[in-house]
Amino acid sequence: MRTFFRFHLLIFILAAGNHSIAQSNAASAYQSALDQTVLLKNDRQQIPLQGLERLRILVLQSTPGESPVFLETLEKYMELRTAVIPDQDIENWILTQTQQYHFFILGLSGLNPPGKIQEIWKALRGKASAAVVLFEPSDLLRQYPALEEADVIITAPGSTEGQSLAAQAIFGGTALHARLAEARSANFPAGAGLDIPQATRLGYAPAEIAGMNTALLADSIAAIIQQGLDSMAFPGAQVLVAHEGKVVYHEVFGTQAYESDDPVRKDDLYDLASVTKISASVPVLMEWYGQGKLDLDAPLVRYLPEVKGSNKADLSMRRILTHTAQLMAFIPFWRGTLKGQSRNPWQKHWNGSKANDFRFKARTFRSDSSRAFPVYVTDQLWMHRKYADALYRSIYQSPLNKKPGFVYSDFFFTMMPRVVRAQTGIPFDTYVKTHFYQPLGASTITFNPLRHYSADRIIPTERDTFFRMKQLRGTVHDEAAAMLGGVSGHAGLFASVNDLAKLMQMYLNFGTYGGKEFIAAAAVQEFIRCQYCDSEGIHRGLGFDKPRQTYQPNVAAYAPQASASSFGHTGYTGTYTWMDPACNLLVIVCTNRVYPTRDNNRLGDLSIRRRVHEAAYLAMKKE
Repeated sequence: MRTFFRFHLLIFILAAGNHSIAQSNAASAYQSALDQTVLLKNDRQQIPLQGLERLRILVLQSTPGESPVFLETLEKYMELRTAVIPDQDIENWILTQTQQYHFFILGLSGLNPPGKIQEIWKALRGKASAAVVLFEPSDLLRQYPALEEADVIITAPGSTEGQSLAAQAIFGGTALHARLAEARSANFPAGAGLDIPQATRLGYAPAEIAGMNTALLADSIAAIIQQGLDSMAFPGAQVLVAHEGKVVYHEVFGTQAYESDDPVRKDDLYDLASVTKISASVPVLMEWYGQGKLDLDAPLVRYLPEVKGSNKADLSMRRILTHTAQLMAFIPFWRGTLKGQSRNPWQKHWNGSKANDFRFKARTFRSDSSRAFPVYVTDQLWMHRKYADALYRSIYQSPLNKKPGFVYSDFFFTMMPRVVRAQTGIPFDTYVKTHFYQPLGASTITFNPLRHYSADRIIPTERDTFFRMKQLRGTVHDEAAAMLGGVSGHAGLFASVNDLAKLMQMYLNFGTYGGKEFIAAAAVQEFIRCQYCDSEGIHRGLGFDKPRQTYQPNVAAYAPQASASSFGHTGYTGTYTWMDPACNLLVIVCTNRVYPTRDNNRLGDLSIRRRVHEAAYLAMKKE
């Protein structure tokens, strides 16, 4: 028996040693590639690229599938197009592309056909801005001096790490300070090189580079998520951890649905549910506050005049955003559309209905679209064009809670599209897309994703058996948001995990990302500050959740190590994001825990999100 234990202890020590060697090798390979990635030319300081919302980028490949990690990393920063250059009539083909795209990226190696390289550059130079990346070992600058006319020139190792770092440099995901170890041409002698002083966007690196234990982080998260899969808490999941501005962990688990063989993919979109509040409503309000356009202690009626005369008119914005304004939690609006149900759904509790009584009021829904019924809910369910006004009137006419205190409410966030329209004249979804998501390079953050992406790229949520009578995939899970055409400030937003991380990292950067200030730092600091912790013991920022004064592991979605300055939010569908400025840590967990039914709460019972969050803290190296 003693020999048996010694044998297993030896295996454990060897495994730990192998993990340590592997993570050391990964960090060493990354650092070695960084030391050999050199920026040789950067005319007009074109990189890191700015104005992503205006840029149309084409990545040119001389052969299909070349430099795959380079392309994969570029795609993490924004949606761009890739094209393989034809073998014939290259000049005319390039001319056509320059009429559609603003910036070209060309990765070259010694493996590229020499004649084709010459033709590519002859066709491209002088017609558009371009970045040329020369993957080593390469002597292309000596062979083709015309390449030196490119606006941007980078040399990098052709390894996985070198390809990734070259792409990161183009978008500002890494600083560069390296110099050439040996001459590449007469104009680029040994010692040549330019600096990118600091990273301005998320980078991608081994956890060791950001001071974390790779093996501990990966093994802990994998074990926690596997328990969730084994317990059928969700069919699939995705976890991202970023530390010190570097994505150090991003993995997928399971399948999109239990009956599906389709694995979860890193670019899949999730229904964010209430994470919409801090991803759509809150950034607008922070922006306005930073611009002096929002007084947090002013009444709601100042920003939404249509509530004049209601019991909501004088509620302060600060109280509303901390869920302490005595607003009701929510109204199940869809129930009020059933025959036999009250027009004022808060005045009558719905106790279910027999199957043959499940009929919608004719003035609310029809089975096909028309000018009077243009609002899509499902293919067989179209809502009356004026019902949204009735929905808002129901909110305005609803009674206030009798007692003061914290009650988590959807009401104000449901009203946010009306607030934005009243203040700017711009539709809510257009406003957040143009002010935040497109400039961030986060185009997958969107309402109504089926307008832009195929259904197989969107994680399914619930099998709705009581309202829409269908599998929900690409249409918002929340019923009220669905009845508002999929656009609301409390729910309705979809996103890939990588794009959501950009928005959250912008918050961690106190309002800046990619060299652009989206929100004034003072505004972010005010919104993430616990507003009534000391006076009332209420753990809320403005829109954000905050740590409780006394940690309660049974209900907390965040780790006990989270600092008092940390903040985040959860989503009903199984989504989660939490940020900690004290250690520049971001954790995102996305699942579809409501699949196939919302009655499944094993995600919460197993404290999956909290434990993943804690694993990230435990993986940080101690000084």
